[in-house]
Amino acid sequence: MKKLFCLLCAFLLIFSLLPVHAEGARTFTDSLGRTVTVPENITRVAVTGSIGKIAVFAIAADLLVGVPEAWDDIEKQFISEKYHNMAVLGQLYGGKGSLNLEELLSAAPQVVIDIGEPKEGVAEDMDNMQDQTGIVWVHISAYLESLDHTYEKLGELLGREEEGKILADYCRKTYDDVVALTENAEKVNLLYVLGDKGLNVLAKGSFHGVVIDLMANNLAVVENPLSKGTGNEVDMEQILNWNPDVVIFAPESIYAAVQDDPIWQSIAAIQNGTYYEVPVGPFNYMGLPPSSQRLLGLMWMGKLFYPEQAQYDMQQALTEYYKLFYHHGLTQEQYTALMRNSLLK
Repeated sequence: MKKLFCLLCAFLLIFSLLPVHAEGARTFTDSLGRTVTVPENITRVAVTGSIGKIAVFAIAADLLVGVPEAWDDIEKQFISEKYHNMAVLGQLYGGKGSLNLEELLSAAPQVVIDIGEPKEGVAEDMDNMQDQTGIVWVHISAYLESLDHTYEKLGELLGREEEGKILADYCRKTYDDVVALTENAEKVNLLYVLGDKGLNVLAKGSFHGVVIDLMANNLAVVENPLSKGTGNEVDMEQILNWNPDVVIFAPESIYAAVQDDPIWQSIAAIQNGTYYEVPVGPFNYMGLPPSSQRLLGLMWMGKLFYPEQAQYDMQQALTEYYKLFYHHGLTQEQYTALMRNSLLK
């Protein structure tokens, strides 16, 4: 801690000796109601986690001075090569590593942005980090049902109002249109399972179960839904009792093995062939991390389970999304790979 404190003091001293640019300033009020002063023209931005990385990349990839964690091999397939080797700054929350204060200060962002569901005490965290680093920290909330507000707020902060509006309009229309598919339809009885044994579920009412709860009758009703990516652990007896008509397997779970497993074969979904593996690329369509890519999860489930109502072309829908949010032209080969264990099953 002593070494870290000395390092921080040294960086702050260096920054205090730098010439002050005669640029304008303006105020910005974040989603927590905190009003901060930011440069009129923001050119250098850092984010605190994966949701922020995805959101800022969509609207202003050129402003990012680093990423919370390095792009992995799957992600790199959908991200321009010029962004592959960005500085790794660590993340403020979550279990994938702590914030690297030395790297953050070296990257010299003008603003650090936290995006996602507000954690308990986040306002105090933002204030404390701002006081410690001398850099402006803001929080912008992100919920699946109001992603339009997220991108509008982000556009306001970054001076990218036009880009923010395009993304906001897309999020609003896509969410409303796809959720409406289920209004007069009988929802399918479904389980989403994950883990190397397939014995974890995303429970009804959990933070990560939002897409499932919207688009299906989530059978995973448990006493204490856990709002974390690993979900709730159950046993095979419970899964047999639920006996879902549809099972969605997480990536790296046991999708490929269940057809030869006599216990899983006793479940209706496996018997009927109505089981699927969620697409992943760059990220999990069901919300790990819980970013705007959950819109793809909504569309994917809509096309799978309500094909008469879902009149959109899935390949065209994905192509539009990848262009808007990743600035990437989705190839036929990539589309086929994404859908290999679902629509093209």
